[in-house]
Amino acid sequence: MRFLIVGDIVGKPGRQVLADNLEVIKEKLNIEGVIVNGENAAGGLGIVPEVCEEILSYGVDVITTGNHIWDKKEIVDYIDYQPRLIRPLNYPSGVPGRGWVAVEGKGKKWIVANMSGRVFMPSLDCPFRRIEEELEDFRRITNMILLDFHAEASSEKIAMGWFLDGKVSCVFGTHTHVATADERILPQGTAYITDIGMTGSHDSVLGVKTEDILSRFLTQMPIRYRVAKDNVKLNGIVVEVDEITGRATEISRLSIS
Repeated sequence: MRFLIVGDIVGKPGRQVLADNLEVIKEKLNIEGVIVNGENAAGGLGIVPEVCEEILSYGVDVITTGNHIWDKKEIVDYIDYQPRLIRPLNYPSGVPGRGWVAVEGKGKKWIVANMSGRVFMPSLDCPFRRIEEELEDFRRITNMILLDFHAEASSEKIAMGWFLDGKVSCVFGTHTHVATADERILPQGTAYITDIGMTGSHDSVLGVKTEDILSRFLTQMPIRYRVAKDNVKLNGIVVEVDEITGRATEISRLSIS
């Protein structure tokens, strides 16, 4: 089974490049499952119900998120009613939403889980212990398990890849918006990459207008960040997984203008 996993969508430009290219990518690369990180999809910070439904309407199966999931208050009541929008699994119990979802189609089942790192990030439950607690239940459903590890530190992401090697099909990093060149299949069959990149303006600072970020660095004054619109690209990866064993057989980076 072949999956397309799309890096952090930033604002309307990111949503538009996804809408313009998704069906072509799916047909050309024989994609059966689509995962996108949407935590910056609404105006560059957070996500709202209307944007979530828009993205799903393009043919996306699951939207993962991260530390900006609660930036738009409208999402708090909505997230319990949209199972295909997930938030980090390692939030404390009682928080709205869910941290994983099982998807079924064409006789195949697969799971997407979402986890947040703790290094230079909000202090949540331990992501390593939390995902380990769920693995037995996941494998009762399917051997095809993909994890969005939304984290700041490369070391923490790499550690998670090794921790889960042979236990899940794919560990892909999000959050830092810069695609890394370390995609590989780990020895026990887990596909890994430290960061899958950003879907948005690449003539920017992580999707935000350059002048806004420079002003903040130079003056240290608060400023309203605006989404950049130039040189928009879709970043992501394509992962092929053996649907019986759950082992990854291929991982490759993707960048489309």
